[in-house]
Amino acid sequence: MIEQLWRGVAASAAVAVLAGCGGGGSSASGSTAPPLSAQAELGERIFNDVSLSASGQQSCASCHDAANGHAPANSLAAQLGGASLDLQGGRSTPSIRYLAFNTAFHFDAEGTPTGGFFWDGRATSLQDQSGRPFLNGVEMANANAAEVIDKLSRASYAAQFRQLFGADIFSRPDDAFTRVTLVLQQYQREDADFRPFSSKYDEFLRGNANLSEQEVRGLALFNRADKGNCAACHPSAKAADGSHPLFTDFSYDNLGVPRNPELAQNADPTFFDLGLCAREGGDMAARGDLCGAFKVPSLRNVALRRVLFHNGRFKSLKDALTFYVQRDTHPEKWYPLNSDGSVNKFDDLPATYRANVNTSEAPYNRRPGDAPALSDAEIDNVIAFLSTLSDGYAP
Repeated sequence: MIEQLWRGVAASAAVAVLAGCGGGGSSASGSTAPPLSAQAELGERIFNDVSLSASGQQSCASCHDAANGHAPANSLAAQLGGASLDLQGGRSTPSIRYLAFNTAFHFDAEGTPTGGFFWDGRATSLQDQSGRPFLNGVEMANANAAEVIDKLSRASYAAQFRQLFGADIFSRPDDAFTRVTLVLQQYQREDADFRPFSSKYDEFLRGNANLSEQEVRGLALFNRADKGNCAACHPSAKAADGSHPLFTDFSYDNLGVPRNPELAQNADPTFFDLGLCAREGGDMAARGDLCGAFKVPSLRNVALRRVLFHNGRFKSLKDALTFYVQRDTHPEKWYPLNSDGSVNKFDDLPATYRANVNTSEAPYNRRPGDAPALSDAEIDNVIAFLSTLSDGYAP
């Protein structure tokens, strides 16, 4: 059975070396990446510059560490920021790797919310997303764009910025800030480190590596609609054009993740993070059916992540996957008890919106007393497969 599965997957993943950003098939050991443009080089310097924050100690790279798949290098449920780096954010910091393949928020042909940047899709592009942390009071905490540009005008690369955008650019702070966000976007689009496609699984798809028997079993369980059913939101197969999978369909889901007491905002029992329906601007306020829905992240480099889910509730793949398959069969393991001894299931949502939680698709279509969709050993197999999605594979 394993041998047949192995041959079938390998056949569908016939060797193909694809060129360009969208192909996702370039070999990690192939041609050298082209040099960055002047704009992207400037974006790289800004990305790593802690002086552009109110604390003078935080940059984009502080929360998006390349060694950790451009996700945080710590296990905090939410990162600390502000002028004194003592203010906690409200959500976990997602990876920004492979994010250049994302699109602006939209509803697809079936009416499914898709795309957008951040957990609630409120930013429309990499450029839009890049600028917001500079002005967020619990992140880099600048009061306005002019404050960011004043700091930048005293940076070691200020002359380079003037050379690209004009000698008077710093006298026009709003225009200058727009240029900051543009070069940050350009850096993420050009630098192959943000889209290396250099995992063991990529090499397997290229025909340059073999998966172990446990990894093959894990892939099968990942794909099976009656088991993990992970591929329903995290596609694992090549696209029709031969490009390698991103392991996200950029959609949204409501998983009923348990409330996380590590988040300071949750000390208020009346506070609930409602996600998509409550994002700034109020454009989704009328869509009560979307309350509690959050962006489906890519699973590339997921084995490197220190916290999982939008609220950072879980800190290991083992716990996260066990929650997935036992949420409905053993809810008492994940949620607190009410005063009458019943389980307060989906406790991070007000009662009004608990019906929004996904309970129809596997592995959530279970009841107390049912067997979980995956056994403990099968969970370990899936984790073995997920570990093949970490970039930087060296045979």
